[in-house]
Amino acid sequence: MEENSLLNFPKSTEFNKRIPKQKFYENIAVTPAMKKAFVEQIRIIYWRNKIAATTLNLAAGGQVTEIEVFEVRLSAPELDESVLRQIDREIPYHILFLLEYDGKYRAVIGYKEAAEGKTAFKVDRYYSTDWMDEDDLPVHLEGLTLDAVYDNFVRQIAGETLAEENGNTLKESIEQQKQREQIEKQIAALEAKIRKEKQPKKKFELYQAVEILKERLKNV
Repeated sequence: MEENSLLNFPKSTEFNKRIPKQKFYENIAVTPAMKKAFVEQIRIIYWRNKIAATTLNLAAGGQVTEIEVFEVRLSAPELDESVLRQIDREIPYHILFLLEYDGKYRAVIGYKEAAEGKTAFKVDRYYSTDWMDEDDLPVHLEGLTLDAVYDNFVRQIAGETLAEENGNTLKESIEQQKQREQIEKQIAALEAKIRKEKQPKKKFELYQAVEILKERLKNV
């Protein structure tokens, strides 16, 4: 059962090597809490696939040179995001995580950009699917370059959150999402103030501010 191909990716991409989870916390400066999360939350990590110009008929990307597919078998249905960040920090490539628990899967991917000097990557944020059967995961190899394949993985996993509009690049879509979240947060804060405000004049001013933000939200 250990050698099953996930997501029906081409055989040429299969790697199927088990990675000792200790690799990500031994001889590395990590907190006791991080080590505890690795020990208690993860059972096994498999490096399932290597998607690269050398394993597929794809052009190398300007930003993405390889995409690794890691299957992470969990001891419980929750995994601390900090664990994914630690793995992403130690691996100098883009990673598609397939979390498995009790026969169900979640696809998780970080929007990963080269940090200063391009010697390391930083993950801006993670996107994930719900738990589902492996066959139902909305993850497909699409694109002629590794950059396009990666962008499509992020959009597929994020779903409606990053719906493509007006030909936006992935980076532009993510910036728009951040703007929307910021405005939604401001609206929620103002609405909380409205509920507490006793003075009608002040309440009306707050209400007007909310309406302005809602209009702005429509245009983001």
